[in-house]
Amino acid sequence: MIRLALTGSIGMGKSTVAEMFRRAGVPVFDADAVVRRLQGPGGSLVGKIEERFPGTTGPDGVNRDALSERVLSDPDELAALEAIVHPSVHHERTRFIVENGDQPALLFEIPLLFETGGAEVFDKVIVVSAPAEIQRERVLARPGMTEEKLAALIARQMPDEEKRARADFVVDTGGDLSTTERQVSDILSCLGLKAGG
Repeated sequence: MIRLALTGSIGMGKSTVAEMFRRAGVPVFDADAVVRRLQGPGGSLVGKIEERFPGTTGPDGVNRDALSERVLSDPDELAALEAIVHPSVHHERTRFIVENGDQPALLFEIPLLFETGGAEVFDKVIVVSAPAEIQRERVLARPGMTEEKLAALIARQMPDEEKRARADFVVDTGGDLSTTERQVSDILSCLGLKAGG
């Protein structure tokens, strides 16, 4: 089994590229989606987060805006949150691997792969990238996003050029979708995987 990591900075198009791999028959583990589920209504992390960060949860689970306001500018608070979240995500990832043990390849979408030091457990790393002005435009179009939030998020992410330098493959999402799809198809071919299984 080939274990592929898909990463890239905010607004680079990771979800779009992950969906292309999924459509080609590669099971995808989406770390962000897992965190959202664990922090959503009735999620297993809600109580632990409320205990450590009082007032950041409610009937809908974790209030992500309130929580990010508490941790984004404070490295110690961010580390405390990661200490709560990461073990649960790791557990979910292990379960995903076991459930898909018969597949030729698995893709793990992990936004902060390099920042959290996890790249070495994967066979290949794919970095999704786009020009800075396209990234900025995409992110600022998101609901609730501000210049300040964007600056704080980018500040805690490794620079795009450094990620590209560490990648086994780079998917450039700055062009049209068909160009991105062709790059995904080329990666699958290079790894000896054909679309659809």
